[in-house]
Amino acid sequence: MEKQTYRLGVIGLGEGRSILSAAQQSDRFEIANMCDLNEEMCKERAEEFGLTRYTLNYDDMLNDPDIDVIAIYTPDQLHARHIKQAFEAGKHVIVTKPMLVNLEGVHELLAASRASGKQLFVGQSSRFFEPMLHQREDYLAGKHGDLEAIETYYISDSRWFLERSWSKQSGFSWMYNFMIHAVDLAAWYLPSIEEVFGYGRSSSTNSAHGLTVPDTMRFLMKDAEGRIAQVSGSYTTPALRGIDPGISCTLRGTNGTSRAVYSKLEYYTKFQGEKSAVHSYQDKRPYYFRFEGESHHAGEYQNYIEYFATCLDQGETPKPDLHEGIRTLAVMAAMERSMETGLPVRVADILKEHELH
Repeated sequence: MEKQTYRLGVIGLGEGRSILSAAQQSDRFEIANMCDLNEEMCKERAEEFGLTRYTLNYDDMLNDPDIDVIAIYTPDQLHARHIKQAFEAGKHVIVTKPMLVNLEGVHELLAASRASGKQLFVGQSSRFFEPMLHQREDYLAGKHGDLEAIETYYISDSRWFLERSWSKQSGFSWMYNFMIHAVDLAAWYLPSIEEVFGYGRSSSTNSAHGLTVPDTMRFLMKDAEGRIAQVSGSYTTPALRGIDPGISCTLRGTNGTSRAVYSKLEYYTKFQGEKSAVHSYQDKRPYYFRFEGESHHAGEYQNYIEYFATCLDQGETPKPDLHEGIRTLAVMAAMERSMETGLPVRVADILKEHELH
């Protein structure tokens, strides 16, 4: 099928900086317009990327018949409203993680999705980072044999985030803003997680900034076949530079073990019949990290928007889609309840409570 070029509207130009870079360097997208409430931010992005068009009114993009896809990078608490509006305007949707901050209102989104006939793709960027792409390829090729256990981590010194005004807004969560990367990687390989158990605590650093949501969390999960995932996150303690994994995913199978490490751009393997190996992708660092301090990682975004474009070309459903995103949110709701109760929580119970059978 012939490749198409899709016209993109981006809302939320702080987090949206990477998607602008990704779209501009891709032959699959054309930036049609961009939107933010902060006009100075709009002007800054226009100058940075050589763009001439912006708006302070989301409706301007929704009502533009030439825009095919809306990319949503607004604060998490606004995603539900912005997604619904995009569907109602007949647009495809790319939304950064987390898709939503809870399961409230998901039935409205499901109805809007069905009525529009349009696709939604959740930008779980870690799936599209170089080491994770190679790990997934090896997994699908069967190199791991029978998958037995997974360890996913997001360990980082993110105390800088406490200085952002966004962290003070109602609904902020280290789990939904940060740890979701590790949760999504676990759910990618164990899509039928049925039970979770874990602990979380809020540090004195966290509470000094007025936050009570846990900033250190450890969980065990199991799926319908009894396979186990260990999911960990720490965000307001010093990290061991070069040792702590940042975002990492380890797969342990009967025929092999692999570990994909985000920060190092490295992939470690030991497969049956092969020697242990370290695969380095340092030559691709400029592609993935395009801005100062590696604060934005636009390469992953380019990978995932081009994947999304291919799905649209072929009439396929991109993953994670709305339904997969909802199930991941149910897993995270179970994690929250387990921290509150100190008990294992079944994901099916969360889905039943929200009438999502």
